[in-house]
Amino acid sequence: MSEIWTIGRLLQWTADYLQQRGVESPRLEAEMLLAHVRGCPRIALYTAFAEVADDKLRNEFRELVKQRAAGKPVAYLVGRREFYSLPFRVTPDVLIPRPETEFVVIGLTDLLKPHASPEGGWQIADVGTGSGVIGICLAKWLPTAHVTAIDKSPAALAVARENATTIGVAERIEFVESDLFANVPQDRKFHAIVSNPPYITTAEMAELPADVRNYEPHLALEAGPRGTEVIERLIPQSAERLQSGGWLLIEVSPMIEPAVRTLLAADERLEPLSTLNDLAGHPRVVRARRK
Repeated sequence: MSEIWTIGRLLQWTADYLQQRGVESPRLEAEMLLAHVRGCPRIALYTAFAEVADDKLRNEFRELVKQRAAGKPVAYLVGRREFYSLPFRVTPDVLIPRPETEFVVIGLTDLLKPHASPEGGWQIADVGTGSGVIGICLAKWLPTAHVTAIDKSPAALAVARENATTIGVAERIEFVESDLFANVPQDRKFHAIVSNPPYITTAEMAELPADVRNYEPHLALEAGPRGTEVIERLIPQSAERLQSGGWLLIEVSPMIEPAVRTLLAADERLEPLSTLNDLAGHPRVVRARRK
């Protein structure tokens, strides 16, 4: 008689299987996938180790594990990822949110804290919003903020709209399909502009892990040979759209941070500020202020 497949045994076997296939956090991802199939919080698995896994659960779980072993990111398999303590829906139309991007939210909220909210509230543009994580978090934690969430991908904007509704801030976010500010009215000015633009170089793109390179949208990742191609357009357009004293925050890779700071310094309308480092100590968010 074969050994019974309990929740505990299923998790252990799957963690070993994923580890053999090079998954970085095999036990965590096995738990995330199984909790998704069971429709329960991950922590609930710990009181269910002795529970027998029925055929239906095992078959659904096996299919997800097979896709993960083939490289598909676990966030796309379960359809969500937490960011800044909030749950976000993600699909292959948007980047999977990463902890480094939280420093854009932290950076702007720290800049705004010492200042009273202006009449009518803070006007903020989130350029290249993707799943909406930056703009939605700012709307959530800055109750007077009104966010213009901009993306050239209509599919990404659909995901961002859904997230804004789920998190309860949709009434303070306007979604605009646009390449940077092209479709935003010329007279619209902002107290702050934030962006996590494409900044991966063409050469770096080929070296990215397979689960990123083969599954996440290249439109949101690859900028071109220099890595600054989108940012070169974003900086002057942002300088034009910022109110006097307004802030610009852009997430970058450490490799292009010096080049981006040079671009900011070259625009006479902007005053470069210090770059924020991420938890690994790498330069991650460049900042400037409209003179």
